[in-house]
Parts: sequence; structure tokens; C-alpha cells
Amino acid sequence: MRGEKASAAGEALLRRLKRLVARASTAKGDDRKQLLALLDDVETTRRGLLRECAEIEGEMRQATVRTTAIGAYLRGSQVHRGKRHN
Repeated sequence: MRGEKASAAGEALLRRLKRLVARASTAKGDDRKQLLALLDDVETTRRGLLRECAEIEGEMRQATVRTTAIGAYLRGSQVHRGKRHN
């Protein structure tokens, strides 16, 4: 599992996005180079956040599969021991 490292990476991306939003609010509309650089930075950060979301979604899917398997194993083991299952 990714754990604390992944959480720190996601938090860093969110902080970067907030800084970029603040930078965008002070950017002048006539400075084309600054605006292009800002757009590139925002797009890079957005892609990083999307990657983080996809990884988290995969982990959640995997946890769901594991939970289902554990439940099935538990029900099966209770049947073999002669216990009723609800």
C-alpha cells in the first residue's frame, strides 16, 4: 500500500494547485509568456492529481475485492464448522 508517502504527494500537489491559483489571480492578461507557463503548470498539476485519484481508486477497488473474499472465506469456514450463517 502506498500509505503516508502517497498522502504526502497528494497533499503537495494540492498545495501546488493552490499556489498556482493564487499566482493566476495576480497574473496580468497581457503577459503571454507568463500565462502560457501558468497554463502548463496547472495542466501538469492536474495530470498529477488525476494519477493520484486513479491510484486511490485502484486501491479502493482492491480493498473491496479483498473484503468480499474475506467475507466469503468466513462464511465458508462457518459452514464447515456446523455454524449457521445469517
